Amino acid sequence: MSAVLIKDVKEEFIKTFKEQPLLVFSPGRINIIGEHVDYNGGFVFPAAVDKGIAAAIQKSDSGSCTAIALDLDSTIEFDLDKLKPSKEGSWENYVFGVVAEIQNRNKVVGDFNIIFKGNIPGGAGMSSSAALENSVVFGLNELFDLGLTKTEMILISQKAEHNYVGVNCGIMDQYASMFGIENNALLLDCRTIEAKPYEIDFKDHQLILINTNVKHSLSDSAYNDRRSACESIAKLLNIETLREATEADLEKIIDKVTPENYQKALFVIQEIARTQKAAKAIEDNDLEKLGALIYGSHNGLQHQYKVSCSELDFLVDQAKKNKSVLGARMMGGGFGGCTINLIARDEVKAFAESASKAYKNKFDKECSVYFIELAEGTHIVQ
Repeated sequence: MSAVLIKDVKEEFIKTFKEQPLLVFSPGRINIIGEHVDYNGGFVFPAAVDKGIAAAIQKSDSGSCTAIALDLDSTIEFDLDKLKPSKEGSWENYVFGVVAEIQNRNKVVGDFNIIFKGNIPGGAGMSSSAALENSVVFGLNELFDLGLTKTEMILISQKAEHNYVGVNCGIMDQYASMFGIENNALLLDCRTIEAKPYEIDFKDHQLILINTNVKHSLSDSAYNDRRSACESIAKLLNIETLREATEADLEKIIDKVTPENYQKALFVIQEIARTQKAAKAIEDNDLEKLGALIYGSHNGLQHQYKVSCSELDFLVDQAKKNKSVLGARMMGGGFGGCTINLIARDEVKAFAESASKAYKNKFDKECSVYFIELAEGTHIVQ
């Protein structure tokens, strides 16, 4: 699939700028379990997938930079010394943000042209934004010999999102996209930013995604609200992040926080524990246990952290009715996007059809089913 994207951006680049570009592919990601805990210093379990963003990039001698989003048929020209966030929600902020954060590290970037195109469904919660940021920083590092490590690159991508896009994201998306390993998921410790790869071979089961094809407008503001609620509770407990808290610690301050925020913090503590148990279940090849933990994650996201929505809950309920689905949950920031489902291979088609039909009857709109392969992280394409 990515070969088509690479071909498209390469041809368009040669046609537009009359020279050969450097080609970068940066993948989107899934997360098996461990949602909304990356900004709490917790453990998450993401993997890079075979959908992503292809970028063609090369130095420019025109005196300015040009960036083209091929999917959106949108072009911008900009000067490196006049970078500031564009209007809210515009794609160029991801590009500007990365360049600005590289400059903040006293690295010199020259003028460049970039054309990119992706096949990550928008609003699916598969981190097209991290894939775009990583493709830009990776390409510029290569072109201008900046000497950045992959870890420095993902911190630049994360800062771009904080300072130019206004989403106070954790590090999981950028990490999974940059460091992904084919056929592996990564148990990432978000406190140390170190990960342990787990080869994923579910034998006669597989992961599929079902996209609600909705994106409720709450998502960014609710994300930032929850992050600040977690930070204020960590402060009350006199710890750096909720990663260091136990349920017993939380109980000691029950009268100092609202019941809603208490439940949010409790969810985070429980989800961090679930993620570690999930790694053990994968090691032991205990897929029933893994599935139960995945369902537990959704239950917490729905009732405690309150970032789900009726469309996501409906799809998870459809999964629960089907014996061949071992686990399902919402994935990503919430309020729309995808569910991730662990399901028997020979039942995939039947389940996808029945869930899609039920969804259409209920909401009068289509959902989309994606089959994914676990792929390698951001890389140069020869």
